[in-house]
Amino acid sequence: MPRIDVLTLFPRMLDGFLAESILGKGLERDLLSVKVHDLRAWTTDKHRTADDRPFGGGAGMVMKPEPVVAAIEQLQSPGCKRIYLTPDGVPFSTALAAGLARESHLVLLSGHYEGIDQRIRDTVIDMEISIGDYVLTNGTLAAAVVIDALSRFIPGVLGEEKSLTHESFTGKLLDFPQYTRPAEFRGMSVPEVLLSGNHAEIEKWRSARSLEKTKKVRPDLLK
Repeated sequence: MPRIDVLTLFPRMLDGFLAESILGKGLERDLLSVKVHDLRAWTTDKHRTADDRPFGGGAGMVMKPEPVVAAIEQLQSPGCKRIYLTPDGVPFSTALAAGLARESHLVLLSGHYEGIDQRIRDTVIDMEISIGDYVLTNGTLAAAVVIDALSRFIPGVLGEEKSLTHESFTGKLLDFPQYTRPAEFRGMSVPEVLLSGNHAEIEKWRSARSLEKTKKVRPDLLK
């Protein structure tokens, strides 16, 4: 069972996320384990200080090395992957999510404020991941995205494994249009081919629509 430890200054942000939907069911069935830890538990002063002003000046605050390093060193296990969620990390992808799902233990560090002391990166971080070219108020949401994406590659979490084979980015193309009942809604009809029962023609139609959408929305994927 994959084990995931999340280090954050805002642990309650993940309460609802971990209790709901497919991920919540996966946790209930012990298909994976996710534990969220408050970084302030590793501070040593009475004010539970986890950040300070940056040397050299500048706006904002920087997370201190002492509590973060202490937390990771206590939680880590031999061979675990220690990951920092940050806008200047490597881009997150389906392939990366699938690879992380095969790890036995992940420690996810959520960045906050202006970032973390570089010495944390230099000593207790194995990988830095970005979920996109934008900045969040803190990295806890980024940790949630990584957990959700990788959990889908853990056997049994999705229930219907074949759903992984017909989704955007899994096959380098965007997803095809989906329809359900009723067959007609406000004058708009479901394409006849989807009602035909001819699975070969349906697959052909879906492939064409996927290619069409990818060319229009994400032509860079075709390169």
